[in-house]
Amino acid sequence: MRNPLTPQPGDLAQSQPSAEDSFLDLLVETLEGVEESVRGQFLRSFFRTMAQVDLAEAASAEYWDRILIRRRELSENLGKPVSLKTAIVDVLASASLLRVPILVEYDEFKKLQINAATDALTGLYNRRLFDEYCDKELNRAKRYAQQLAIVILDLHKLKEVNDQRGHLQGDEVLQIAAATLRKTLRASDFSFRIGGDEFALLLPQTDPEQAITLCHRIRSQYETDIVSLRLDIGVTLDFGVAVHPVDGDQKSALMNIADQRLYQMKISGRAKSGERSPETPAAPQRTAEPQESRESKPIQEPVRQDTPVQQTAPRPSITTSASTPIVMRPPLQSPPQPAIPGQKEHRKWERVSLAGTKAYAILTDASQKTATVTDLSYGGVALMMEKPDEIPAQFNAVLHVPILPPVRVVLRKAYTQRLEDGRSRVGCSFVS
Repeated sequence: MRNPLTPQPGDLAQSQPSAEDSFLDLLVETLEGVEESVRGQFLRSFFRTMAQVDLAEAASAEYWDRILIRRRELSENLGKPVSLKTAIVDVLASASLLRVPILVEYDEFKKLQINAATDALTGLYNRRLFDEYCDKELNRAKRYAQQLAIVILDLHKLKEVNDQRGHLQGDEVLQIAAATLRKTLRASDFSFRIGGDEFALLLPQTDPEQAITLCHRIRSQYETDIVSLRLDIGVTLDFGVAVHPVDGDQKSALMNIADQRLYQMKISGRAKSGERSPETPAAPQRTAEPQESRESKPIQEPVRQDTPVQQTAPRPSITTSASTPIVMRPPLQSPPQPAIPGQKEHRKWERVSLAGTKAYAILTDASQKTATVTDLSYGGVALMMEKPDEIPAQFNAVLHVPILPPVRVVLRKAYTQRLEDGRSRVGCSFVS
């Protein structure tokens, strides 16, 4: 049986497609591979241009499907191929929508497609595409039991650049950030601009250590690239990382964790530069607040709360993975000593109290005994335990503290202080 949609040899002379028909056939093929949201947005513009009628995106997609069905019906009834243009006129005229048919150029179609998916200033994918790709990549990671890293990046001090140098200079800062991301990421990674000063990355098959290493490389490269602007403002990229399945398996939970870690990194940066930090480090939920008030906790540093860290304190390096031991490298100084009654205590590193947080440590070298974690600093940790003499001078432990996942560390006992209730406070330094 002859297929009415397939031209026969004898028909070629009289059925040669016009340029318009070829364009529309190409349009049909192209739209089949376009994201649903982008497809609806383009079709809305297409019908507005062609018929001067404004349809919603969903209605535009519905009319397009009806046109394709009508084209097949007409071809079968007539016994020969019918152009898409004929089907468009038939469907829109039947719905009393057709006014002045005007065909759009192919270049205009490609332009609309690109604009619907990208951020105009940076050329990166936009927030709409981030939401779609994040859902797809997360489903893929779950299906194949793979890791997926979600990174939120924030341009630190972009507001100061806009205020002091103007928005044109601020735009350049954003464009350089986008260029840095494009040349630093792997071919399998995705980068997006999801807000005024915020970017996001999707890193398939990437564990926490790899994600953090990449983020540090991006940050370092950006600080090199931004030198060309000769700014006297410390612009940089702060970041927060969350990884499926280590930190969760839901998009909202992973985004919040990444936001919290970004918030804490920004607090750490303020402490180092001497800027005033917020009163409380509690991270807000994702809102459209100004940049300077929306900051989060990094995955790569131990928990810090409202006590600022002295500038002389070296930064511990940790790797966050539930299945990989996490090493916290200590500074090359002697551990803090217990306070002597009546004498002012002098510490090399500020101490963060964890009292009331239910923080604890599992001592893996001591038959899985547990000890209460009373405070934490860059140099070490203080534990409360019943029988410190049963613990070796150097031992392994897993710290369970707020914000961080379980952290595997090597500790060395620095001092023991007997307390009135019979327990002992044991100060320990981190061993690399």
